[in-house]
Amino acid sequence: MKRVGAHVSASGGVENAPLNAEKIGARAFALFTKNQRQWRAKPLSQGCITGFKANLKKVGIAPEHVLPHDSYLINLGHPDPVALQKSRGAFLDEMQRCEQLGLQMLNFHPGSHLKKISETESLAIVADSINQTLDRTNGVAAVIENTAGQGTNLGYRFEHLRAIIDQVEEKSRVGVCLDTCHTFTAGYDLRTEATCDTTFQAFDDVVGFEYLRGMHLNDSKPDLGSRVDRHESLGKGKLGWTVFRYIMNDDRFEEIPLILETVDDTLWAEEIRQLYALVETG
Repeated sequence: MKRVGAHVSASGGVENAPLNAEKIGARAFALFTKNQRQWRAKPLSQGCITGFKANLKKVGIAPEHVLPHDSYLINLGHPDPVALQKSRGAFLDEMQRCEQLGLQMLNFHPGSHLKKISETESLAIVADSINQTLDRTNGVAAVIENTAGQGTNLGYRFEHLRAIIDQVEEKSRVGVCLDTCHTFTAGYDLRTEATCDTTFQAFDDVVGFEYLRGMHLNDSKPDLGSRVDRHESLGKGKLGWTVFRYIMNDDRFEEIPLILETVDDTLWAEEIRQLYALVETG
């Protein structure tokens, strides 16, 4: 089964996120477990934790179909040791929050080299950051999101993802989330069935589908290879519908969270319906 959802609000408490997902007909969802633009947050209360688990069960969404996202401030490849330690501390807190909520994954952007070190050096720091965090947590996988390559961001080539995975010691607790907009603007074409075949074969050859733990389904405002991260509503950008039809009818994308991060949240319920309508029968 395909598990389509969206990155829903956790306003008022994380326990509200499953209910917000249910309202739009989601079978999966993403959330922030704390304010994504602040370094520190109050610990999760026992009431929030209990309420989240109860509401997750109530709406019938399994923990493996929830893909939390960490703070945008975190840079696990930071070249400065002091700033790196701050990011590592924040990432550990995010992983521990997922543990408390009974979730199995934390989605994150790999980081940025800030033109102070090489990509290779920064990727090694990311992997070391993951290893240190996995050593201090249990059961939660670190899920690396590919990026558009904007600025000095790492992760815009499949080879970057592979380089990180190769250096992570506990392979069962590392994975990848592919964002369709990021993939396209990083230079991998997804506009036709043939280019989808080529791009996803390249992903399988370099990274391997066994590491795919989730996807972000977004159309793109910028064009192919622009290295600019600007999402668009489905069918309204440079990608069109072909890639989404492809994903909804390919068994390699079964039973993983397929998460909308499109720009108009008032369209999410309709976009979810449109995606399921693409499934071919017979």
